[in-house]
Amino acid sequence: MRLIILEDASVVADWAARFVLQRITQFAPGPGRHFVLGLPTGGTPLGMYRRLIDFYKEGRISFKYVTTFNMDEYVGLPRDHPESYHYYMWNEFFKHVDIEPSNAHVLDGNAPDLVAECKRFEDLIAAAGGVHLFIGGIGPDGHIAFNEPGSSLVSRTRVKTLAYDTLEANKRFFGNDISKVPRQALTVGVGTVMDAKEVMILITGAHKSLALAKAVEEGVNHMWTVSAFQQHAQALFVCDEDATLELRVKTVKYFKVRTAGRRRPGRARAPHASHGVCVQALSEEHQRMIAGVPVHEQRVLH
Repeated sequence: MRLIILEDASVVADWAARFVLQRITQFAPGPGRHFVLGLPTGGTPLGMYRRLIDFYKEGRISFKYVTTFNMDEYVGLPRDHPESYHYYMWNEFFKHVDIEPSNAHVLDGNAPDLVAECKRFEDLIAAAGGVHLFIGGIGPDGHIAFNEPGSSLVSRTRVKTLAYDTLEANKRFFGNDISKVPRQALTVGVGTVMDAKEVMILITGAHKSLALAKAVEEGVNHMWTVSAFQQHAQALFVCDEDATLELRVKTVKYFKVRTAGRRRPGRARAPHASHGVCVQALSEEHQRMIAGVPVHEQRVLH
């Protein structure tokens, strides 16, 4: 597991978008060879999506040969409901890039057989060859997708009845009327995400600092589901300074020991096309970070 500590949420968004760009470019997708990307919703990834849209409009990236799988969806909300995750993804990202609609997979919370829908989703992931990069965000209680505290750390895509705390937290999206918040959701499991070849988790804001501390400094615990990713061979946590407030000072220093003089990724040079995907020039340091060469991301302290 690696930890990247950046200045603020906007830098996290830019860094994450460039990471996605680099991974897709390195893969060089084309006909019959799709890059498979797992995607979250919520406020944290919005900036990343906007940067990826910028890269697409500038001709630096194509999503024509990218297949996506989203993490979750409410049960019973129409697809065109402003709070459905289908609506979110199409309005915030998909409609702004060249992804094929048939390659953008979002769980159907209105399927007649929800259990069968969850199995279908798992089967689609397997048929695609697995997820190359799964991106996630977390809640203040360390949940990822709708894998709330107490969820199995080997769980698969399933129907979840939401905890009261989740309903209370989400009522702000439904006119502060808790009765309008769906009681159930479909969600990928922790095990589903763990199966991805690489996982990048975005964490911003002081309100998520305790969850980050639990995930980094303490052991694996099903009450903090994000902690499971300590055991993933290619897990990357990208956070802002505010999210480190609950980390020990020595932990922060440890991860930032080689950050002196770090600058933001360099500007683009002339793009180079490859299988419909254009290369975004990155600073040498940013490429080293993405490649896994330690910059300020070392192994977690024990």
